[in-house]
Amino acid sequence: MNEKWVTLAIRTYHRAQMIKARLEQDSIVTVIHNLNLENPETAVGVRVRIKESDLPRALGIVEEMEKAWEEEANLENPLRGRGILIPIEMTDQINEICKYGFHFAKRLNTHIVFLHAYLTPAYTISSASNTEINTYSLTDAETLRRIIRTNRADVENLTNLINQWINNGDIPKIDFRFELKEGVPEDEILAYCKKESPALVLMGTRGKSNRNENVIGSVTAEVLEACKVPVMAISQDTKLQPQDIGRIAFLTNFDQKDLIAIDTAISFFKKKNLELVFIHATEKKESWDEVMLAGIKSYFANHYPTIKTEYAFLKKDGSMDQIQPFLEASKIDLVALNTKKRSLFARFFNQGFATKLLFNVDTPLLVMHK
Repeated sequence: MNEKWVTLAIRTYHRAQMIKARLEQDSIVTVIHNLNLENPETAVGVRVRIKESDLPRALGIVEEMEKAWEEEANLENPLRGRGILIPIEMTDQINEICKYGFHFAKRLNTHIVFLHAYLTPAYTISSASNTEINTYSLTDAETLRRIIRTNRADVENLTNLINQWINNGDIPKIDFRFELKEGVPEDEILAYCKKESPALVLMGTRGKSNRNENVIGSVTAEVLEACKVPVMAISQDTKLQPQDIGRIAFLTNFDQKDLIAIDTAISFFKKKNLELVFIHATEKKESWDEVMLAGIKSYFANHYPTIKTEYAFLKKDGSMDQIQPFLEASKIDLVALNTKKRSLFARFFNQGFATKLLFNVDTPLLVMHK
């Protein structure tokens, strides 16, 4: 009885050949189907087939290869060149956001995408007096055209303004473009990040005194919690220029992934006089905490000898009242931290630490995601 053959994977010709060679090293008989013999390099969707009895062992090997390819792709596609996303609402804060966005775009040698999401009312609702009867009518085409014309006019005006800033030397000359999306702002921002994976999302926030304490409905808070790429939040009250950022506080709970996040943060601020302050919040200061912080400090002192490092403790009591005074006393320019992606249900009942910072400090934030 002939043994059944199964398709292990469908890959490009080059990848299929690599898989075949690797499997045959482990004595797994492998064949390639759907191959254009005249031009094999142009073949798309080449099938790698093996005997069914070899499937468990082959799956493990291919999984290791796929993981290695993914890691290789990540190394070949660093922050440089991936673009900076700036969601905008056509507000007065665009000047400060542009300064930060164009500064980091020049540092990373990349471009800028301005994203504006707008809503078109699908229904007009009117209620009869003293009744529970509502009437619904579809938005007419003219209303939709007017919304689109208004947004396009805003984009044209902002384009002219940015070009004027460039010509005046206020911001560096960087390629930029606009994208208009119909939809909920936070949904469109997250969808763009999932598809394009920008190097950085740069968002503006109102000053601490003007922020709504209700996090639900805050676009920046939603993106901070759910986005998978680094997000920087800049308060409209900040007077700090991006090139002057030199002292960064990194909040750590001694997670190993914090080291990767710190490396990412440093990549945005490569400068000789950079200073890092590692902060750990704890209910009670333990000797082991101090050993861990000293170890992190030593690690970065060895790997980044030009960067000055120090560490500090904050009391973990659930209150945010001590944060801003500490940041001001320590002359912190930016707060960086690593956070986990949390579900909307979890965010509704319990604000994440990044969101609490967003609503309680005016210092710029850089939030990365585990």
